[in-house]
Order: sequence, then C-alpha cells, then structure tokens
Amino acid sequence: METTKMLIGGEAVSAASDATFDVIAPATGSIVGQVPRAGATDVDRAVRAAARGFDDWYRLRPAEREAALLRAADLVAREGHARFLDTLIDESGSTITKARGEIAYTVDLLRTAAGEARRLYGETFPNDDPRRISMVIREPLGVVAVVSPYNAPLSLLTKMCAFPLAAGNSLVIKPSEETPLTALAFGRLLLDAGVPPAAVSVVTGFGAECGAELINHPGVRCIALTGSTNTGIAVGQSALGRMRRMQLELGGKSALLVLRDADPQQAAKIAAQGIFTHAGQICMANSRIVVEREIYQPFIAALKAEAESLYLGDLRDERTVYGPLINGRAVEKVLEHVREAVAGGAELLTGGEVMHGLVVKPTVLLEPPRNCSAWREESFGPVTSVVAADDLEQAIEFANDSDYGLSAAVLTHNLQWGLHAARRIASGAVHIGMHAFQSNALAPIGGVGLSGVGRSGGHYSTEEFTEVKWISADVGSLPR
Repeated sequence: METTKMLIGGEAVSAASDATFDVIAPATGSIVGQVPRAGATDVDRAVRAAARGFDDWYRLRPAEREAALLRAADLVAREGHARFLDTLIDESGSTITKARGEIAYTVDLLRTAAGEARRLYGETFPNDDPRRISMVIREPLGVVAVVSPYNAPLSLLTKMCAFPLAAGNSLVIKPSEETPLTALAFGRLLLDAGVPPAAVSVVTGFGAECGAELINHPGVRCIALTGSTNTGIAVGQSALGRMRRMQLELGGKSALLVLRDADPQQAAKIAAQGIFTHAGQICMANSRIVVEREIYQPFIAALKAEAESLYLGDLRDERTVYGPLINGRAVEKVLEHVREAVAGGAELLTGGEVMHGLVVKPTVLLEPPRNCSAWREESFGPVTSVVAADDLEQAIEFANDSDYGLSAAVLTHNLQWGLHAARRIASGAVHIGMHAFQSNALAPIGGVGLSGVGRSGGHYSTEEFTEVKWISADVGSLPR
C-alpha cells in the first residue's frame, strides 16, 4: 500500500526514520492507509517551517487571510465529499450522515473564521498623564501546536485551525494516530486555498514520540488540544513549564435534566439522540440523565423502546444511527464501566454487550452508585445513566455531582425553571429544550473543572490565540 506522506513546509515527506504505521478501519479491521511515523527530527523540522510561515502569513493583509479562508470554505463546499467523505467513514467509523454533517459544518467554520480576520479589535483608555495616550492591541502568538481528536476528525480539526489562522498564527497539526488521513487531506486543502506552504504542517505519529515532542518544542507558543482529560492534564503541566498559552477542550459527563412538565416520549427521543449519536463518542453527549420522579417510569419505558429501535447497520446506509467505537480498548472501557455499575447495584435497562465487531449496543443503566465509573468518568461510548430526582433543586444537585462541566441541558416548557437551572448548573454551556450535544460556529465551546481551559468558536477563539499588548505614547502637552 502506498504511504500518504506528511506535510512539512509545503512538501510531502516521509519520516526521517522512514518508519510508517497502518491506519485501521474500525468497522472492518482492514488497513485503509499508511502514514509516516514521525519523531523528534520531523517535529523540529515542522516547527521551524511554521516559524518561517508565521512571518509569511501574519504579514498578509487581513483581507488576504480572509480570502484564503473563504477559498478553503468554497473548496470544501464544492469538493468536500470527494476529498473527505470516504475517508471519514473508513478511518473514523462515521456514518454517512455524520460524515456529511461534518463536511457541511466545516464550511460554516471556515467562513465564520474568515470574518474574524478583520475583527481583531483593540481599544484605548485614558492615560493617567494627559500628555500620553494608551492603546491596547491584539497580536498573534506565533506557532500554534494543534493536537486534534479522532471522534470528529474534520470539523473539530477545522475549528482548532481556522480561528488561530484568522488571528495570524501558523500551525503544526498533530492529529490522532487513529485518523491521520483526514488531517493530511485538510492540510492539503488549506495549501490549495492559498495559505502559505510554510504556515501549515501536519505531522503524523504517536503521542510519546510525536505529540510530546511537539508540545515540548521551544518554538511552540501555544497549544490547542481537544482530547481526554488525562491527556489535557499532562499537556497542561508540560505547557506551564514554559508558560505557554493553552486552549484545552477535554472530557465531559454532561447531564440532561428532564423536568416533570416534559413529554416522556419526546424527551426520550431527544435523550437518545443526545447520547447515541456517533456511539456516544462525543464529549458533550448526555451520559447522565436526571428525571423528575413524577415522569420517571414513563420516561425510562420510552427510552428503552427508543434505544432498542435504533438501526445499526452499514455505515453507508442512511438509516444507520451509529457505527463502531474507534478500537478494542474503547469497547473494553465501556463494558468495564457497565460491569462495575451493575456489580454496584445498578439495573441494566438495556444493552451492555457487543452487537458485532466494535459496535456496542445502546446501553441504559438505572440508578448506578454515585461513585462508579459510569456515573463519574467519561465512558465515551453508547451508555447513559438515569436517576430520579424529587424536584428541580435535587435535579440540579445531581447535575452538579461531577468533576466535569462541559455542557448540560434541560427539557422543560417552563422557561423560568429552565433559566433557573441554566444559571445554577456548573457547566460551560446549558441548553434548554434540547440535548447537551450542541455546537455552533459562533458559540464559545469549552468547560469548567476537568472539562478544560479556554473557549473555541467565533471571536472567543481568536481571542484565545492572540496576546493583548498595551502601547502608550507621549505626545506632549496640548497646545493652549
């Protein structure tokens, strides 16, 4: 099989060691590609290229950066299915519906970021000395290391790249070793759109040999990471050693509150979509559901029926709701969380076993012990826990029973109840009348607690990837 080479400084290259690794399709176990296995030498070369590319990119007029990002959006809109659709399905186990959604969202993200290139506003403030003026400007940071995940390998990567680029930074991308082909295709698309060749590099490899070398490289000024909390903590500790800027979007254990005025059937449909989309491999998935006791029984009956009705077939069949987990380790983690919860006293309402290959059946646990992994830790699979609450205040208390705080949701027709819960739940986002898995190109996505640091999306992203600088000037006394 021909190796898809890395992109460094605009050139397609092999690893310095000539080592490669296989990319495996989770749905079939077959090899869908082969990429270079980068190490320290390759990372150093990429960062040095990006340092040169920073000058090339930052010195462009904002209108020129905007135009390049708009051309990238147009390329995705016109050629996105040809460039990405099959790779997304094969490499990440996405359904065709989810893959199409990622491509469409990528267009939105690139167009939104393009506009941000013109909106790096500063401000002035009165200087204590009337002979002086003070202004505050925003400047790009330099080389940004982008460490991207496997679960939405195109759209999340785009969000992590487009806004730093809009602010004038250059990039070195290190994608998940599970999904390097999508990232390489995206890197080539940016160059086709006119981003200077040295401004974007993509290195493929594993965490210890490639990712760690990148985040510890002295030429990197900022780290953007979307991934697990454990990885985020390790990256954050390393980044603090050099006082680098960080934007970390990490794990979640998002709560969905179903209040007593909600329709149980409709709420169950929303809840199922919020946890089972992409097999729960979404950090904002509502993996905890808190239901007011008055409608608990009809809700769990409806959720069981909804879960058992999901169609899990071929990834290219539009009826298929979700496909495999990314690898065997992910499957074993989910099953272990279920076993632990049941051993601790939880009732297994449905699921809890492998359907075939790496596909785990939709799984619902009832009343798990509050100290078990299924309640406290991110399972990152198609499993949710349901508990009953006596009233709204107890539901909020249960929602806040977590070290994470990425997203949450409330199903109610009473806006006062919804807004009360939204203000009381410790989370980066709270959505009323929908599930917890929501995204928007302009929205500030990010969390509190173990869910991360900083925000991504819209101008919130560009602010994360710029430095504020105070400039003052002595202009002398005013004429009398």
